[in-house]
Amino acid sequence: MGEIIANKEEKRVWGIHCRDDGLFRKENIIAIGWREMGDLSVLGADREAFKKRYAEVYADASKGNIANGAGMLYRFCHEAQIGDYVVYPSKNDRQVNFGIIESEYRYDASQPEYVQTHKVKWLKQLPRTYFSQGALYEIGAAQSFFMVKTYAEEFLAALDKGFMKPYDPENEDETVAATADEIVESTRDFILKELSRQLKGYDLEEFVADLLRAMGYRTTVSPHGGDSGIDITAYKDELPPRILVQVKSQDGEIKETTIQSLKGAMREGDYGLFVTLSDYTKNAKAYLRSTPIIRGINGTELVDLVLKYYKDLSEKYKRIIPMQMVYIPVSKENLE
Repeated sequence: MGEIIANKEEKRVWGIHCRDDGLFRKENIIAIGWREMGDLSVLGADREAFKKRYAEVYADASKGNIANGAGMLYRFCHEAQIGDYVVYPSKNDRQVNFGIIESEYRYDASQPEYVQTHKVKWLKQLPRTYFSQGALYEIGAAQSFFMVKTYAEEFLAALDKGFMKPYDPENEDETVAATADEIVESTRDFILKELSRQLKGYDLEEFVADLLRAMGYRTTVSPHGGDSGIDITAYKDELPPRILVQVKSQDGEIKETTIQSLKGAMREGDYGLFVTLSDYTKNAKAYLRSTPIIRGINGTELVDLVLKYYKDLSEKYKRIIPMQMVYIPVSKENLE
């Protein structure tokens, strides 16, 4: 093992997940499922063949799922090599397991589920508390099999003989802030992508009306196909002012003339609200600044409102944007 460890800087580090926590160490393997794909070796080292086979087997899969799934299977079969390192976080004992791949890819039909396999020699096990928050976040990736890149050196260092917990308990983990920011940004990206993907045109109008309701406004959605240019009418209470809302789901930036059309539909005493998933041109932003009775909300600001009022959205939209409340570690500086 000493020779292997000495050459570890030349090897790649792979991360892997498994629902059967005891399988890997008990049988000295790493494995993934996708039994329906059959023996991957018959496809050869051909990425397009993997995609074609994946599309045939999983006929309902989207293009994105086909690319992601086929790519992961290709990496497991052809890119993971003998001598590469494996990091496997087991959930039942909160340990990080380190191994080295000892065989080429093998299809094991005797396995009930995890049929795509490599033989592995397990080298050591260490508590999760030995690693930075950033490293733990990387090996908590959503994919079943993936390359560890950002924190590979930290995991490789753990293979050294006599390795001890490298973090001084007196000092804060410097990766916490970066990890928290990455989690937050991933969540924000997810919300905006789901809104863009699932809510176009009239559907986005209905969503914005529900969001305004969650914020405490009474809303009425205009009949589809109306020529007034007003998508939603909102009131804070029984009395004026009236708020006229226009919603656009287009990808391009909103121009000044488009906002001016909203202004043209407003009567004295009205306020205007323009909502877009994209953003506004430079001239449109200048127009909004000079017209305080109209508020413009872009995609970033809309996501902020979704996060703030998510718990009060209708169940319909919680299913479209499925999220759960969790606590994440943050830097102590953010609490001061």
